Amino acid sequence: MQYAKGYDSAKNSWWPQVTQEDYRTVKSPYNTYLHPGLPPGPIASPGLESIRAAAAPSKTDFLYYLHDLDGKIHYAKTIEEHQQNVREFL
Repeated sequence: MQYAKGYDSAKNSWWPQVTQEDYRTVKSPYNTYLHPGLPPGPIASPGLESIRAAAAPSKTDFLYYLHDLDGKIHYAKTIEEHQQNVREFL
């Protein structure tokens, strides 16, 4: 739905707030709640850096990560560490 709503120039963001009403009213071929089936094209093509990272991932022991409300990334090696990060940062 966020992709269907598009870029919010007032907030300089591609991540607009989505409401229940948006699912019924946003006129976009990418609103699959109003238009059944697949959207007319890809929804977010990866950039070159993302493709390179997927093709040659960094060696790490971390299995989990999350972004806190400020966008900082917190990594964890175990599910217990991850759950602690969830409690502490979200």
